[in-house]
Amino acid sequence: MENKKIVGRKEIISILDLDLVDLDAKIDTGADSNALHCDHIEIIDNNVHFTLLDEIHLAYHGKRISLPLYKLKKIKSSNGETQLRPSIKVSVLFMGKKYKSIISLTNRADMKFPMLIGRKFLKDRFLVDVSKEYLSKDA
Repeated sequence: MENKKIVGRKEIISILDLDLVDLDAKIDTGADSNALHCDHIEIIDNNVHFTLLDEIHLAYHGKRISLPLYKLKKIKSSNGETQLRPSIKVSVLFMGKKYKSIISLTNRADMKFPMLIGRKFLKDRFLVDVSKEYLSKDA
């Protein structure tokens, strides 16, 4: 338990490689991996192309991004559907520290939070206090 930071059920994360700053994220211990909302996802020649376009989330800037595809993986979504999702490997800033992270790309337009932070990212680094929110603002 030592050396683990406490995070709340909602936090702020910046995805440095995507120029996404202060993005609202839901800490989801029920999710295996991280997921990011994006549109128009295409895989061409081992690169994944996607658009960061969302009028609701202020951090989104409308840019079309192209990054190397890290992996295609079957993921069971919260509604029980299995989807084949592309993932990317990026640098993130979370709780005052920079990390490398794998993030799957999906359309989360119907969800309140554009980003989910899952167990693999949290493991051995953080403890979740569900009674708290936005502890990252103090980090």
